[in-house]
Amino acid sequence: MKTVNLIEKERIPALHFCKEDVLQDPGARSRRAYEINRATILGNAYRNKAAITFCTEQGELKRVETTVWANDDKFVLLKAGAFLPLQSIVKVENC
Repeated sequence: MKTVNLIEKERIPALHFCKEDVLQDPGARSRRAYEINRATILGNAYRNKAAITFCTEQGELKRVETTVWANDDKFVLLKAGAFLPLQSIVKVENC
């Protein structure tokens, strides 16, 4: 199992991400979309934070704990204006 490093949301724009989705299973992709939508609703309504685990282009697992402001079918907008590609997200949890 790979080590997951906690990073600050301000460091995300300097990272590079894979062109392919890190999740191959359609069911896992569906769960990820559900969890991102849930995190967006909780972030906007209650200012709840989400813990998002994602993978970089180099295969490193990183985790950020922040508020999710918006999402679409390609990107997730985090607090402080950082964008995270949806296809790089491995897991989403509520804090």
